[in-house]
Amino acid sequence: MERRLLTFIVSSTAFFLVYMTLRAKFAPQPAPAPAAAIVDEAENLVVDPAAPVEKPDATGIETDDSVADGQKFENSESESERSTQPEWITLGSMAAQSNYYMLVTINTRGGGIERIELTERDEGGKLRYHRVDTREGYLGYLAAEAATSIDGVTVNVVGPGTPAEIAGLQVGDIITSVGGRSVTNRQSLQNALVDSVPGDSIDIEVVRQGGTSPMTLPAVLSEYPLDIVRLAKDGGADQVEGNLSRSSCLMSLSQVNRKSIGLGETRIAGYESPSELVWSVADPVEGESPAGQSLNLDLELSASEMQAIGGKPVRLRRSYAISPKDYSIDMTLQVDNLADDPQDLAYRIEGPNGLTLEGWWYSNKISPNFSGAAARDVIYKTAAEGHELISGYNLLKTAKKTPANPYEAIFAPDREDAARSLNYIGVDAQYFAVAFIPPTNVESLTTFRRAVAGVVADPLSVPKHKERAVNASFVLDSVVATVPAGGSLRQEMQLFAGPKDPAVLEPYGLGQFVYYGWFERFAKLLGKLLHVLSGVGNYALAIILLTVIVRAAMFPLSRKAAVNAQKMQELAPELKKITEQYKDDMEGRMKAQRELQKRVGFNPMAGCLPMFLQLPIFIGLYRALSVDIELRQQPVFSGWDWASNLAGPDMFAYWGDWMMDYFAGRGTGWLGPYFNILPVIVVGLFLAQQKMFMPPATDEQTAMTQKMMNIMTLMMGLFFFRVPAGLCIYFITSSLWGIGERILVKKTLPTKSHFDAAVLEGSAVPKGSKPADRKETLADKIKNAVNKPEPTFDRPNKRKRPKK
Repeated sequence: MERRLLTFIVSSTAFFLVYMTLRAKFAPQPAPAPAAAIVDEAENLVVDPAAPVEKPDATGIETDDSVADGQKFENSESESERSTQPEWITLGSMAAQSNYYMLVTINTRGGGIERIELTERDEGGKLRYHRVDTREGYLGYLAAEAATSIDGVTVNVVGPGTPAEIAGLQVGDIITSVGGRSVTNRQSLQNALVDSVPGDSIDIEVVRQGGTSPMTLPAVLSEYPLDIVRLAKDGGADQVEGNLSRSSCLMSLSQVNRKSIGLGETRIAGYESPSELVWSVADPVEGESPAGQSLNLDLELSASEMQAIGGKPVRLRRSYAISPKDYSIDMTLQVDNLADDPQDLAYRIEGPNGLTLEGWWYSNKISPNFSGAAARDVIYKTAAEGHELISGYNLLKTAKKTPANPYEAIFAPDREDAARSLNYIGVDAQYFAVAFIPPTNVESLTTFRRAVAGVVADPLSVPKHKERAVNASFVLDSVVATVPAGGSLRQEMQLFAGPKDPAVLEPYGLGQFVYYGWFERFAKLLGKLLHVLSGVGNYALAIILLTVIVRAAMFPLSRKAAVNAQKMQELAPELKKITEQYKDDMEGRMKAQRELQKRVGFNPMAGCLPMFLQLPIFIGLYRALSVDIELRQQPVFSGWDWASNLAGPDMFAYWGDWMMDYFAGRGTGWLGPYFNILPVIVVGLFLAQQKMFMPPATDEQTAMTQKMMNIMTLMMGLFFFRVPAGLCIYFITSSLWGIGERILVKKTLPTKSHFDAAVLEGSAVPKGSKPADRKETLADKIKNAVNKPEPTFDRPNKRKRPKK
């Protein structure tokens, strides 16, 4: 017995260590490679001069003749006058009294969105959605860059309503220290706030433009708002090597007359892409308005720039507009033909990237695909295919496998209209999503000829153990339109950026973003029940109450299981005799045990029913915690710094600074960077239950089985170490109930034996059974006739025919 137990322990440990070693060994080392963002996925779209040019016939693209000849160059800047210094401009506000649900930061270099923070407030004035993977205080996004004149960082943007704005920070200020810590670059500014918590008051030393002596500004830090879109370099502890820091929703030209973006390229060869140039602000944002805010950006490409790619002067225009109490941004894209002749033009718009990575190292996003989901996936819906998901993990594998064509096609120009009719297309995270959707009162986007999905990353530099966190996005190319002289190509759409809350998604037509999988109905039912029960105080108490209701309803079955365990103890001496009798005959021993159980009417599996009935509760609760955003960032108990998110591990203490990366790394280790105490309590209670419920071992085999179960429970603790805290609350409550129930039931169990000694010995039959000498009744005859086996006959030997 000891040898078999030792073999089991050694083999289990060896398997675990070999698996983890191979996992770490074969993770690819970061290697330098050219930076690669999303590019076109198919052949070079060169327009054949003999072929007719594709004309736009879809809603949303207009060829407008409103640009008069005298206005073509009047409001545009020349190439020599174009600024090389970008600006950062914000829309929305973080102010508590503001009705804006987001704070958007736009960088004029490329004219794209650099950051989106969700700023909706709850009834108590707190942020409805904040970061759950960090506990530090928040000063505000400053787009800080190392100063050139003195040691410090230059403030490039100050968002309205942020602690930085309230403290008096201004664009152009140079921060030299925060909370007594010197600041010299962007990283040191983040490090200065690592040990802070919301509500802390810190002093910020700055040197204002035109001044030489520092001034001190006191600031009160706030909660960290959820940065649903951010640059990869601002990921903090979740920053993943290989992911590129690139603005979202960048616009450029995809085709100019005969030239187009080629295979493996990010721009038309021969000119600098508009996504890399500094756009000019046409209409500056002026304060907050009850009706909303808007921003217009222009970029003129001169005759010399366009000549290099076979074109003539054009102006790119784009606008952003947001409204209070809205999770969408209205976007307008426009290409003006400033030449005297018509031009064949098409534009490219890149999708959002850099979505929040919270929980990527412990969470399990439910996917409709067998291949599973990553932390970021591309989702879309067309009239032909319905809702589809492309895993970011699969996109990364494609990029590594075929570097010359590292993208997955969503649709191509030769597809039918229904396949190119987009109801939405976006990037999906566990609890949040960002997507392009049609403008209000328009059913779908029908003006794109091509869509591809890919990674915004250097595929070879993404570590193996962090592939789930790869930066995924997509690209859309518009139809090619012949734009007349002075005309324009125009497209309107919206950008949704918000939570995956059904009540929020449905008005935008995005209800399918919420996916529970094959356990959907039961998971939704449990979620609704928890919402109702949360009226007792919080969701942790609701889970406890749900567990009590379930276990109370199962009490009759639990009592039967206890009776079954008592019967098992009574049978133990007889089973021991059988074991000794058939010591060297495994088959005979098992047969004798089955005959004994059949003779006394004992079913060993009857006690397992309560455990099987709890399995749907476990799966449904796990799915609800993984999908229902209302359960996210709900604390176990109000005021606790740890266990502040029922949908994630309790994060009792951070040990990532000293624990080996093999165990505590994000994505590399089984345990993660935090020590979680709730799973330890769960395993301890499981072991206590096993010791209490299991009868004493009567033979060597039973003793070994019980030891193996204890070891398996400890091994299970490793797999349970990163499960949501809400699930641990369920197991803790259920285990405590089970222990108390067993103590109570034990007092109510019968004191006399369930089996007669004669029945156990086989000299009598149990009460209710037919004695051998009793006269057979008509009912017995019918029963025996029904159960009588079919007669069998020996097949006659086939006679061989004599040979002729």
